[in-house]
Amino acid sequence: MTGWLTHTTDHPESCLTRSCLSALHAVSWALIFPCYWLADRLLASFIPTTYEKRQRADDPCYLQLLCTVLFTPVYLALLVASLPFAFLGFLLWSPLQSARRPYVYSRLEDKGPTGGAALLSEWKGTGPGKSFCFATANLCLLPDSLARLNNVFNTQARAKEIGQRIRNGASRPQIKIYIDSPTNTSISAASFSSLVSPQGSDGVPRAVPGSIKRTASVEYKGDGGRHPSDEAANGLASGDPADGGNLEDACIVRISGDEGGRPPEAGDPANGGQARNGAGGGPRGQTPNHSQQDGDSGSLGSPSASRESLVKGRSGADGGSGEPGANSKLPYKASVVKKAAMRRRRHPDEAFDHEVSAFFPANLDFLCLQEVFDKRAAAKLKDQLHSYFEYILYDVGVYGCHGCCSFKCLNSGLFFASRYPIMDVAYHCYPNGRFSDSLASKGALYLKVQVGSTPQDQRIVGYISCTHLHALSEDSDIRCEQLNMLQDWLADFRKSTSSSSAANPEELVAFDIICGDFNFDNCSSDDKLEQQHSLFTRYKDPCRLGPGEEKPWAIGTLLDQDGLYDEEVCTPDNLQKVLESEEGRREYLAFPTSKSPGGGQKGRKELLKGNGRRIDYMLHGEEGLYPDWKAEVEEFSFITQLSGLTDHLPVAMRLMVSAGDDEA
Repeated sequence: MTGWLTHTTDHPESCLTRSCLSALHAVSWALIFPCYWLADRLLASFIPTTYEKRQRADDPCYLQLLCTVLFTPVYLALLVASLPFAFLGFLLWSPLQSARRPYVYSRLEDKGPTGGAALLSEWKGTGPGKSFCFATANLCLLPDSLARLNNVFNTQARAKEIGQRIRNGASRPQIKIYIDSPTNTSISAASFSSLVSPQGSDGVPRAVPGSIKRTASVEYKGDGGRHPSDEAANGLASGDPADGGNLEDACIVRISGDEGGRPPEAGDPANGGQARNGAGGGPRGQTPNHSQQDGDSGSLGSPSASRESLVKGRSGADGGSGEPGANSKLPYKASVVKKAAMRRRRHPDEAFDHEVSAFFPANLDFLCLQEVFDKRAAAKLKDQLHSYFEYILYDVGVYGCHGCCSFKCLNSGLFFASRYPIMDVAYHCYPNGRFSDSLASKGALYLKVQVGSTPQDQRIVGYISCTHLHALSEDSDIRCEQLNMLQDWLADFRKSTSSSSAANPEELVAFDIICGDFNFDNCSSDDKLEQQHSLFTRYKDPCRLGPGEEKPWAIGTLLDQDGLYDEEVCTPDNLQKVLESEEGRREYLAFPTSKSPGGGQKGRKELLKGNGRRIDYMLHGEEGLYPDWKAEVEEFSFITQLSGLTDHLPVAMRLMVSAGDDEA
């Protein structure tokens, strides 16, 4: 579906008008694009990243510098030649924007068991409840010349790689890991993450020998995506994801230790590491083996244990027949498993699991992204994600001149993907942006999704709001105004899209989520005004104790841009290891700006307390939900899977919606 016309109908005249407008827009953009691309390339050649600076330092012949010198006059001449065509295209493009819908909706219908229609039939609002998983991330997919100001580059390649990594992380089968040992006879941990499942270099899936089985057949496919610095994608190809709320589709691994503490060998009987389904039945398949890459040690374990893998398998050169051998071992160590369990819940008083994960959570339901400004990059990202998410909204925002806003050169950068059907959408542009922020149509995207239906044919719905607030650090008052508008617009959206009444509820609201890049943190003294905003009294922040006070396990989501390509953090596993130590966080996370004279970056970090600037938020509300239900956080994750591709850490939250047995 295109982004043209505010209202879409099946009337032939409307279809003809929409086709004509799309054709005119394509012509206008074809005239503008050469000038836009040449200007972007010309500017990008003078803004090197730290990765490129290191390459130049290792290049004794200065070939890159020579190429820049040779191509700059060519780019400049072509740019001048393209200016008249760009001007004509702009005259045609600008008035067309008033007829454009402020988003592009794309649906790739999936009639399989993981499609949106099938998902709706899984939950009827009764029983033990249903979990929903949300994630948000700032991707910095700007035109390449602007992206380099944040020390990232190659926007088009990054978009494809990011899409592959998100899809690969989310589409893994969901497993639950239970630990039995002589010193701990109770269930120590339940991991809601998954075993990853790569394949050999020949593209043939490898079988894990012996003791690990799964209860659902999952097909794995490979990807050839590359990091701009030639780092292979860390993650697997998409498979048929298991449902997060269905136990019989999950893989349950039970690991036991004997009295002597001896780790079971690969050929030991099933009691050493046998996977059983909910009824204790036999295995129906085998999990493919993991062919490790550099910086990917232990990736076969759950994301919470990627550093010291619960399962380490290496296939032989012959592809492995599944039999144990010199190059195919499955060491299980109770101490390692216990450590992995502890890393998921370090604070006994916390009501939910939390972790730094090397992967996006399995069975991710909703994805909210910011700074997907480049339209070509958004299309590439959409193409990669569509094999997992059936419903996608991208190119969200307005262009040109609009009544309440100044001229907009860029869209809002917001991007939304869902496994569940989208029922209603609304977008609002913040009218109070200043300086560089005023050139982008930053705003708020509101969505209403259907996640089930009751036996009485009442729709079960949820509300998700995605936003990106004003960036300039000194403009606290502007961000507070935007938070006020965010809440007011959300109230209007819920009122206008609700088809229920107190006497005759046609819809039951399961959750209300607000997420995005807020551009302020909960530890900086300069952000006190935002920290005390009323939004945090109406919505719960799982990482926050109060204004200016974070929970001990919460870490910052803004990375120190100068260290993005350091070897210590250039892979998801490496970055995860670094962020699990206080010293690593102080080295590679961004901390609040210090106004004290003479306070250098390193000296400033030594004086600061806390775990970095957490500016990416995931909030959930309890007001306005169906009274008989309760929404509780089940787990919260800081994700390192996009290391080297963006300067932010994605965050994810799994929410459990519990329904009473007497639900109407």
